Amino acid sequence: MEEVVDRSSLASWYVIHTYSTYEVAVRDNILKMVENIGLQDYIFDVVVVFEEEISESKGKRKVVLKKKYPTYAFIKMIYTDHVYYNVTRIRGVTGFVGAGGRPEALTPEEVRRIGLEKVKAEDLGIQIGDQVRIINGAFESYYGEVQEINAEAGTLKVVLSMFGKPTPIELEFNQVEKA
Repeated sequence: MEEVVDRSSLASWYVIHTYSTYEVAVRDNILKMVENIGLQDYIFDVVVVFEEEISESKGKRKVVLKKKYPTYAFIKMIYTDHVYYNVTRIRGVTGFVGAGGRPEALTPEEVRRIGLEKVKAEDLGIQIGDQVRIINGAFESYYGEVQEINAEAGTLKVVLSMFGKPTPIELEFNQVEKA
């Protein structure tokens, strides 16, 4: 009996540089290309990272999605010359980020900080009562104490001291690290 290997575990995340405003089109076109030429065993995900921003116009506040990394898309793939050639031929792609235009894989720490993959509670090694440092988002570089952990939702409640008052906020696992 043959052993089945999960090929996505062999893949790494890479950064694609795109023309301005082409990020979503590049993502969609890569996903179509994967289907059309059968690269499902080599390309596993393509992501454009968005963040919520509150904008105010004429006295009204609304939440808008803004690209966190303009002109960049992230791709989880197994690197081969064939995959490289096909991805770089997509309209709007200017190349990969790396030395000499050759793709350089992101480190697990970079993947976690960017939020490309969901972080599990056990991967964090954090328990209720632990001190954590917020590594991205509106409260970046603040420290707080973990009050609750919701493993299913991938969130935790952290109490920060703001203006001398304890303030609880909810964060995703990939937004914190153990202090």
